[in-house]
Parts: sequence; structure tokens; C-alpha cells
Amino acid sequence: MELDPLLLSRIQFAFVVSFHAIFPVFTIGLAAYIAVLEGLLFRTRNPLWEQLSKFWTKVFAVVFGMGVVSGIVMAFQFGTNWSNFSYATANFMGPILSYEVVTAFFLEATFLGVLLFGRDKVPRGVHLFAAIMVAVGTFISSFWILSANSWMQTPAGVELRDGIFHMTSWTEAIFSSSFPYRFSHMALASFLTGGFVVAGVSAWYLLRNREIEANRKALSMCMWLILIAAPLQLVVGDLHGLNTLEEQPTKVAAMEGHWESQSRAPLILFAIPDSANETNHFEVGIPALASVILKHDADGVVPGLTDVSAEERPPVGPTFWSFRIMVAIGLVMIGFALWGAWLRFRGRLYSSSAFKKGLVWMIPAPFVAVLAGWFVTEIGRAPWLVYQQMTLEEGLTPALTGGMALFTLIGFILVYSVVFLAGLYYLVRIVRKGMEEVTVTEHPEHHRAKRPFSAADVPLEDDLNPSTAR
Repeated sequence: MELDPLLLSRIQFAFVVSFHAIFPVFTIGLAAYIAVLEGLLFRTRNPLWEQLSKFWTKVFAVVFGMGVVSGIVMAFQFGTNWSNFSYATANFMGPILSYEVVTAFFLEATFLGVLLFGRDKVPRGVHLFAAIMVAVGTFISSFWILSANSWMQTPAGVELRDGIFHMTSWTEAIFSSSFPYRFSHMALASFLTGGFVVAGVSAWYLLRNREIEANRKALSMCMWLILIAAPLQLVVGDLHGLNTLEEQPTKVAAMEGHWESQSRAPLILFAIPDSANETNHFEVGIPALASVILKHDADGVVPGLTDVSAEERPPVGPTFWSFRIMVAIGLVMIGFALWGAWLRFRGRLYSSSAFKKGLVWMIPAPFVAVLAGWFVTEIGRAPWLVYQQMTLEEGLTPALTGGMALFTLIGFILVYSVVFLAGLYYLVRIVRKGMEEVTVTEHPEHHRAKRPFSAADVPLEDDLNPSTAR
């Protein structure tokens, strides 16, 4: 059997990107949370915030390391498997990826050292500044990466001459038409990922009556965040979808499972797409709702897959189902946000075992949603590498063989399995060990006596109340 280097290269890149993506999306949200904790500690000197910050900084360090290891390989693949693409887009992609390393990675790595090891060695203000810089660095990193990806989805600011992309406007290229929606969508996804992980771990501790005061505070903070971010993500997702409809109508047709352009298009809840026969089997839908959502008009015409040739259509099944998985998880998140708000109103946020168990089960959900969203984005763009300007086949390394691609794919799977298992092992150890007792960390030049932190120091229900400041 002849091995297809294009298919294997796509699988390899999909595997590496999928493995890597789950780490930054968590660290972005977690870094922001740690910065908030450090800010509260700086303002109130309440040792509870230090207890939480120390614990989650350990988790952040492990996940950050896993993200670095898995992310380094991605850049090398551009040269090994996609050299034609690298050569053609070097005028834009080269500087953009370099900016990400210089402005973001170095910033994160430098201040992470201060955050991890400088708590008792630098003034509290410097430590807070380090936490903020780590959080800012994660957002700068995502800015450049999403700018590059958005340009591939909606290229602008360039012209293609003799197979090479030449810059005409850096501003238009960096801030392409889809970039604001993608960046906002990913930022909210990061907050939701961090929020659900922290809430789930806090709920797990509360179910076992461990570090009750600290984890009640953490759970309360995260549920406020989720209550705001989950519904807002639905709004941003809708705006992103409208932009995609304008820029990449074929992708939207695959997401919705529509083969023919039609008015009063149904919102298809379930179907088994059949690309060979250009139809859906066992279709279940709500009449006209897709037109209402996408066109804001029940009589609006929604594009279909048959508007383009079969060669220009993305794989419909994976795009169709990935989109539904992402949306379904998003709706479940909104459900948990409303459930938590109702329990808070009833005074049962910390006492409902069903809610806390549900949060524990929700820990992997945001990661699945992020991966599903990436599948929609990347699979839905096929067969284009740079949308409507360079195909996947045109970007592939000419001399690459199927055997070479298979060998590296197997190698990546083995190495990444070791990295993942090792990281998971240390994360489990950190969580099982729990939060350490802390004392009030003073400015190094202050020599006030320290005393142990006890449960009596922190009221349980005064979430983020400035009146408790010491």
C-alpha cells in the first residue's frame, strides 16, 4: 500500500497542534487567575490568597513546561513537511513567529522564574509585577499565533507574485478581518478553561473536606467568572460565525451540513453527512432557525456545499460533528454557570454534592471544546493552506515520502506520550498533596513577626470583600 505523504503530514501536524493547544489555552487563563490572586494578596495581605497562588503557580509551572516542549516541534514541521509553504510565506510568517518568541516567550520565561522563586526574595510589588508580566506574556503569545492563523484563514496585506507572498501592508496582514473574532473567542475559551479546571479541582477538594476556606473562595471566584464568560462566549461565537459566513461560506456550509443554498434553512441538530451522494442521512433539524442565526432573517439564504466543486469542499463529517461538540459543551458550560448562580442565591453553592461532582466531571470538557473548535477551523479550511491562494498540496515538501512522514509521526506520538504521562504524573502529585500552610509574606526589609494562618482568619462568605483587608 502506498503511503500518502500529504495525508500523513496533515495527521502529524494535527496531532502536534492538538497536543500543544490544550496547554496554552489553560496557562493563559490560569496565569490571569494567579495575577488576580497576587493582586488580592498585595492589597489585603490575607494569607488565603497566598495559599491559593502558591498552589496554582506550581500547576502553572508544570503545564507551562509541557507547552514549551510540545510547541518547539511545531515550527520545525514547517521546514520538514511544509517547506513550500514556509518559503512562500516567509515574508510574513517568519517575522510573526519570531515576534512571538522575542516578545512573549522570553517575557513569560523570565518573570516565571521570579514568580516561582522570588516570593521571599523580592518586594511584594515586584512579585505582583512578575505575575502580571507572565499573564501579559501569555496574551502576547496568543496574539501573534492567532494573527498568523487568522492570516492563513483570511489573507490580507499581501500579494502573490511568482509563488511568493510579498507584503503590501503589515497592519492589514496582522489585523486580518477574522483576527478580532478569533482572538476574542480564544481569550474567552482560555478563561473558561482555567475557570472550570480551578472550579473542578476546588470542588474535588471540598468533596473531601480539604482546605475548605481556600477552596470555597476559589470556587466562588471561578463561578463568577464562568457566569460572565460562558454567555459572553456564545455572543462572540455568533459574531465569529457571521464573519466566517462572509469570508469562508463553504466552511459554514460544512459546519451546518447544508448541501444546497436555500432560504429558511433548517438548523440541523443531527445528521450523518454523505459526501459521495451530497446528502444527509437521518437528518433532524429545526426549520428556518439556521437562516435566523446566520442571516438574522427567517427568509435569509444560507450557502450550500454544492456552490463550489467537490475538490474545493472540506471534509464535511469531521467539520460538522466537531462544530456540534464545541457548541454542545458551550451550552453545558452556560448550564453550569446558571446552576451555580441559582445555588449561590439559595445559599447552597458549597453544600450541593451534585453540583460539585458535576464540576469535577467538567474538568476535561473545555479542553475537548477547544480541540473541537480547532478541528472546525483547520479542517473546515481544506483544501486551502492559505485560503483561496495556496492549497495543502502546493505547500507540501516536494521530496517528502510517505515513509518519512509515517516515521516522524510515530516518533512524535511516542515522545509526546512520554511528555504527557510525565506531566500528568506530576500534576496528580501536586493535586494530591494539596495546599501548604502559609504565613503572611512580608516585604524583605520588614521584619514583622509571622504567624501561622488558621481558618479563623478568613470569613467564608465575604468573597472578595475589601472590608476584610488587613
